[in-house]
Amino acid sequence: MASQVEKVTVSLPRDLVRFADEVARETKTNRSRVVSLCLREHAERRLRERMEEGYKAMAEENRKFAKGAADLAHEVVPEWE
Repeated sequence: MASQVEKVTVSLPRDLVRFADEVARETKTNRSRVVSLCLREHAERRLRERMEEGYKAMAEENRKFAKGAADLAHEVVPEWE
């Protein structure tokens, strides 16, 4: 699957440019790829965090629903003695 590429110009502190160049050399790629991978990792981390928040919210909703259903069941069906 080919992705579209758009050229951008950004200004970065020198130490980050040097770090990007160092990573590029170590991974045998180029600076653009290093920056792209960093942004991709950040986007994936943010998505994961948002999904975790959603799962936690749904877990709380499910807990409340289960408690309500159990309370209703006790009203409708008497407990075995």
